[in-house]
Amino acid sequence: MNAVYLAQDPTLADFGRDPWWLVLIKVVFAFAVAVVATLLGVWFERRVVGRMAVRPGPNQAGPFGLLQTLADGLKMAFKEDILPKASDKIVFFFAPTISVICAVTALSVVPFGPMVSIFGHWTPLQVTDVPVAVLVLLACSSMGVYGIVLGGWASGSTYPLLGGLRSTAQMISYEVAMGLSIVAVFMTAGTMSTSGIVAAQGDGTRLSIAGLEVPAPGWYALLLLPSFIIFFISTVGETNRAPFDLPEAESELVAGYMTEYSSLRFALYMLSEYVAMVTMSAVTTTLFLGGWRAPAPITTFWAGANSGWWPMLWFFAKVIMLVFVFVWLRGTLPRLRYDQFMRLGWKVLLPINLAWILVLAGLRSIEDWDSRGKLIAVGIPAGILLLGTLLWPSRKRQPTPTVQEQVNNRPYGSFPLPPMDLQVPPSPRTRRVVAEREPANIAAGPDSREV
Repeated sequence: MNAVYLAQDPTLADFGRDPWWLVLIKVVFAFAVAVVATLLGVWFERRVVGRMAVRPGPNQAGPFGLLQTLADGLKMAFKEDILPKASDKIVFFFAPTISVICAVTALSVVPFGPMVSIFGHWTPLQVTDVPVAVLVLLACSSMGVYGIVLGGWASGSTYPLLGGLRSTAQMISYEVAMGLSIVAVFMTAGTMSTSGIVAAQGDGTRLSIAGLEVPAPGWYALLLLPSFIIFFISTVGETNRAPFDLPEAESELVAGYMTEYSSLRFALYMLSEYVAMVTMSAVTTTLFLGGWRAPAPITTFWAGANSGWWPMLWFFAKVIMLVFVFVWLRGTLPRLRYDQFMRLGWKVLLPINLAWILVLAGLRSIEDWDSRGKLIAVGIPAGILLLGTLLWPSRKRQPTPTVQEQVNNRPYGSFPLPPMDLQVPPSPRTRRVVAEREPANIAAGPDSREV
């Protein structure tokens, strides 16, 4: 009986029954995960990027350099705390804490595992869960931008203000794409509860194609692949990570919204960035990678892989894998330009997401039809789309103008051009006079003698 209960998925009825000390343990555990993830995340990123750049990375303080991040944190805490004269003192002080609180709060609705026994009490490995838990995650990620915007505005300086404004546009742009990606998860799982979404991915889905039952994967990362790709791209933009680190842009804006910050306030912004990265990796794992459930190869030969405390191992393994992808992107891709970044969010991700949701809604609406009706409903639009793609007139490629044509088409008053043949002609204002001089023949005087 206990083994069955341990393997049971938590439901909304299982929350709200814990004693106060158990709730306190869960809250402290979630906060500890956030802090430890920051310490290990900085070390992990420096080691991985160092390996990619063929250099060692931190390896002196502690085994494998694990204490280097702790030493940097202590050094940062004892640095001088500078308060700009033109800043808004109160907002300047509280802005970093807003980002940290929003990033840590999102972990409260992330399920770390199934029902377990903690000091004799049966409880889910999750702080809390509500029927609209995913909306809580979206609200926390949306509120995190206030810490960045207020920090840039309260600094009383130009570069932080530009970084804060960039962050506002960035968050708004990619929050829309992220929300639309989760709509596909709602439609498939039939719930907004995070524990319910994990439970919905527990069993493999069976698709009916032409009257045949075809087994499909249970993970929404494979079943809803377009939503998964768009969601992960949006999370990279939401967390201000490269190549979408436009709010910081140290090569353009010195350091962005955190230029005027120092000491512990700067450390809080750094903490919020890495906590947000780990939090969004945990959210991606929950929504698309089966949450705390073990992958299919493990469950085939181990029936108890999803029971007890083992699911925490699978959960954190998936989170670390996604964090590695974050670091991989930073060490591989260059930063996008601001116009490229906005074009990707509004002109690429958003239309694709809307079209995918429309297709998914159509497929969900014909699930109860007979095989012939499904074939007609899917085959006719697919055939029209295929014919339209094949018969669509191709755009004629414009001939590339020659260099002389480009020079002739320049508007009047343009800047002067250098010579196209790379030969600099002589200046018309310079007159070169070549004078041929005769050798001077001076007769020797009577006092001259050879020396």
